[in-house]
Amino acid sequence: MKSTLLGGLSPRVFLHEYWQKKPLLIRGAFPGFTGLLSPGDIMELACRDNAQSRLVTRKHGLWQVRHGPFMPRSFSGLPPAKWTLLVQDVNHFLPSARALLLEFNFIPHARLDDLMVSYAAAGGGVGPHFDSYDVFLLQGMGRRRWQISAQQDRTLIAEAPLKILQDFRPEQEWLLEPGDMLYLPPGYAHNGIAEEHCMTYSIGFRAPSHQELAVQFLVHLQDNSDIEGMYSDPDLARQRHPGRLPPAMLRQAATVLNNIKWRRSDIERFLGTYLTEPKSHVFFTPPIRTVTRKKFIHQIREGKLALNLKSRMLCGKKTVFLNGEAYPVSAITRQSLEKLADTCTLPAGGNLDDEAVSLCYEWYLDGFIDI
Repeated sequence: MKSTLLGGLSPRVFLHEYWQKKPLLIRGAFPGFTGLLSPGDIMELACRDNAQSRLVTRKHGLWQVRHGPFMPRSFSGLPPAKWTLLVQDVNHFLPSARALLLEFNFIPHARLDDLMVSYAAAGGGVGPHFDSYDVFLLQGMGRRRWQISAQQDRTLIAEAPLKILQDFRPEQEWLLEPGDMLYLPPGYAHNGIAEEHCMTYSIGFRAPSHQELAVQFLVHLQDNSDIEGMYSDPDLARQRHPGRLPPAMLRQAATVLNNIKWRRSDIERFLGTYLTEPKSHVFFTPPIRTVTRKKFIHQIREGKLALNLKSRMLCGKKTVFLNGEAYPVSAITRQSLEKLADTCTLPAGGNLDDEAVSLCYEWYLDGFIDI
């Protein structure tokens, strides 16, 4: 990791003193950084069917949002100021974007969401707002002014197409230049305004709500439970009020539901599949011309194996998770594949056991792995 990334702080100190606690401004976090994309590149991405993009404009004090995919002509009539183009999941398209995310590998991949890039004209922005997740705001080309506040008033402007704070009261303000970076913990109100045509790279970290976790875990239990038996009442007695729920039925249902149990391994399996599940717009394309297993092994030894840019991979104690699927593996296989989960690639000269090779070859055929 670059020593400048956290302003000279060690990851341990940063996590202890700043992570989810307070903002941190880092001047020159990425010296010489001017971005990974040109304005033309980001507009081209916004025109792709498999990219999520938004165009935010403000005219006469009114906010408007249009969603992509766009046509090239969509950008020809834009005003000279006060608009922003945003593209999500840029790491799905650029190897350099994934490399940028890997600079933040002092935070577990299970928390990582995506790299979003915004391109704004002078005065452009998305209004003062707050996020429910951690974010690093890295400045590319141009300059952007950031205002932040720890205010508790989160009242939003009614009927606005974006979640914009009604009464934003900035407490601190900085002008970020190329290579500067601002870390914000969840809940900090912030407002970024472009001083000129500029691009900002937002490294976001996923933070599911307790409600979301609970609901999705119940769905997981539904899909993975096999509860035997059927309701029965051979001793049914006549009930004076047939419209009432029978007390005996309530007792039997309570007994059945109280017997639903889960173990730590069930929670691990749920989290592994849930956190690696591809987003709804993500699809994988198998290779058009496949190589033989023998050639595939040779490519592994040459250090040419890498996760597809859209793939998400995590490891549990005895299970490897890839793109929403769980793969129980031996300890040796798990150990050899953990390097792939950590760095998204395997180094040259490395050897995989037969089980790991078989899995990787299966993933290659599915389009989850590239060579």
